[in-house]
Amino acid sequence: MPKRCLIIIDMLNDFLDRCVTERVDRLVGNTNLMIENFRRFDLPIIWIRQEFRPDLSDAFLEMRDKGIAVAIEGTRGSMLHGELDWRSTDLTFVKKRYSAFFKTPLDEALAKIDPGELVLCGVNTHACVRMAAIDAYQRDYRVVIARECVGSNNELHERVSLDYMDGKIAKVATVADIIGSLN
Repeated sequence: MPKRCLIIIDMLNDFLDRCVTERVDRLVGNTNLMIENFRRFDLPIIWIRQEFRPDLSDAFLEMRDKGIAVAIEGTRGSMLHGELDWRSTDLTFVKKRYSAFFKTPLDEALAKIDPGELVLCGVNTHACVRMAAIDAYQRDYRVVIARECVGSNNELHERVSLDYMDGKIAKVATVADIIGSLN
């Protein structure tokens, strides 16, 4: 069994505040269940979060062109959801684009950890999770997407993205199946 690493992407207040409470509770609860089990087996956890300057000078084109101000540094919106089991000892990286790999220290961190498989959780499935999965696959990592730990603000795009990735770029698996395979 390859060594695994859990990567949690953009579980930020600005993104989760837009979801209905039941959906947020499901995402946070299932993600915390994954975290608990990865910690129990002493497996690494990496958090990725988006953050931009208030003037959007480091944001991507659409944000700058349309004045979309989300995940602004220093605001509550750019912070991880308060009910997530984040710890100060967890690796945490800030990204400026959809991919968790683009101009972040993620490649270097993974080289030190040397996992054979990355398990992804987070939002939005059709954007940041998909980009991270594709970039991980292109780096020869096996990728698993925890089905109950991902979500999107667009359900159609989420379904299409999961269908596209499953069995090709990644394996979409249930939290129970992932946890059951850790021991």
